[in-house]
Amino acid sequence: MDQHIAEAIGRPDLIRLDDRLVCLRFETMKAVSALAAVRRLLDTGAVRRGDTLLDSSSGIYAYALALACHRYGMRCHIVGSTTVDRTLRTQLAVLGATLEQMEPCSDLGLDQKRRVERIHEILAEHPEYHWMRQYHDDVHYLGYRVIADRIREATGGATGLTVVGGVGSGASTGALARYLRGAAADAAGDSAPPGAAPADVELVGVQPYGSLTFGAEHVCDPEIIIAGIGSSIPFGNVSHELYDTLHWISFGAALAGSVDLLRRHAVFAGLSTGAGYLAARHERERAPERTVLFIAADTGHRYVDTVYARYREAAPISHLAPREVSDQGQLALPWSRMRWNRAPAAPAVRGAGRQG
Repeated sequence: MDQHIAEAIGRPDLIRLDDRLVCLRFETMKAVSALAAVRRLLDTGAVRRGDTLLDSSSGIYAYALALACHRYGMRCHIVGSTTVDRTLRTQLAVLGATLEQMEPCSDLGLDQKRRVERIHEILAEHPEYHWMRQYHDDVHYLGYRVIADRIREATGGATGLTVVGGVGSGASTGALARYLRGAAADAAGDSAPPGAAPADVELVGVQPYGSLTFGAEHVCDPEIIIAGIGSSIPFGNVSHELYDTLHWISFGAALAGSVDLLRRHAVFAGLSTGAGYLAARHERERAPERTVLFIAADTGHRYVDTVYARYREAAPISHLAPREVSDQGQLALPWSRMRWNRAPAAPAVRGAGRQG
């Protein structure tokens, strides 16, 4: 029996949608990450009950951290994006978390930068606060170990698994790849069994146009940068060398994916899930012998007005296919795909990400 609602919220469903196409569906994905991170910080003495935990969020992490703080008797302060909606603001207030929301801004990239600047101002005023650094501290990898174990059990531990998901802060997809591959040293510092061979797990990252994480900051999506899976600043938690393939997907294509996923499979999920679903279907068609699992990070409720109300505009996904590119200079809307081949980050991105 769960001791707190956050534990139930963080436990995903594994749903087989079609032959070799699996959806890892969360109600709120980052709950599992935030719970494990706060628990580790308490266990190591980095924080104590009653301390204030601080971070920036576009929405989903704010809720997750507020739940973790509620679970462990901590205070929570969030510097929130302009995208934080009324429902979430109300939940945070009732849970006891405090929220500073950025003023409306047409540029979500600037919104992200302003949030981080505000974090530094708060820390100067309150050095006793603990900055969770969800974008940079790999303590956020820890919660995904149990999820990887569940995936391995559900898929029978068979080889030939492709994991598809939004890159975002890098924790969810990066951690799942590390744990599923049985890397010699995972994010928790534990060692794999001697002589263990890495499993055949490919990692496919999904990015919006305009995100600099994998070099698409020069391509503008006129609709929106998909909050939560892209970045306008370098993230230290993104391990570029874990990714085999990248898909850049526009708002319009992601909308089509979200609507098709609901219509065809009755899965009501967020916009990043629609993008991941498109990429996963394409990867399955390219390699029908592999099992393809994609991450549904949250439900579709906060996307009703911005995405689902526009379902009549959604293009049939059979009309969509990625443009195959060999470098970022060839990227073009609405959908591009490139083999990354586990290459490291560019030095400028890697260095800046580790500092923030």
